Amino acid sequence: MTPASDPTPFAALVARCAPEWEAYCRHEFVRRLAAGTLPAEAFRRYLRQDYLFLLHFARAWGLAVYKSRSIAELRQGLDSLKAIVDLEMGLHVDYCAQWGIGADELEALPEARETMAYTRYVLDAGHRGDLLDLHVALAPCLVGYADIARWIEAQPFTVRGTANPYEAWIAMYASEEFQAAAQAERAWLDARLAGQTAERLDGLAATFRDATRLEIDFWQMGLDGA
Repeated sequence: MTPASDPTPFAALVARCAPEWEAYCRHEFVRRLAAGTLPAEAFRRYLRQDYLFLLHFARAWGLAVYKSRSIAELRQGLDSLKAIVDLEMGLHVDYCAQWGIGADELEALPEARETMAYTRYVLDAGHRGDLLDLHVALAPCLVGYADIARWIEAQPFTVRGTANPYEAWIAMYASEEFQAAAQAERAWLDARLAGQTAERLDGLAATFRDATRLEIDFWQMGLDGA
């Protein structure tokens, strides 16, 4: 384990945004989901908008392909894009159906302002900057959900199994596969954040902080949907 006095580059970036990260990862939406007390309509609101988020998440990985400067980076972006389009979208549609949300409804959904703000911010960060800027803007989602799932599993108030209607959601992000993907992203970020100038790190921290604030708004959007 890395000593607290010598955090990894990405951990240091997160630490610079500690209040926002805490508010995101410990949001009331997350707490109620862990306890199984989140109103069902709040979760449905989140699921509907998360479908639209996934569409733009795929676009962001398409942008990552364009921004790539090596075959390894190109393959990473392409693999992520294909995973969303060929696998995650289908799984999300199937999961929504279990909550009474049909594919036709998903296709006709209007975007909430929070969805627009978050997804366009990520895409803008990628367009304005380079591949590192884009990954930093995406990190609160991929890395954040993994951290949230681990935190949920460690809480004494968390309800697991059939007693919690959100068990499948928790299990998905706590899975070895998702945790490994998040760890791979941390490693990618650590390698590219190392050696950056103080000015560059200031800009990246601002991007990470803003993206995290928009994640907070996304949770709140779901909670307000109840």
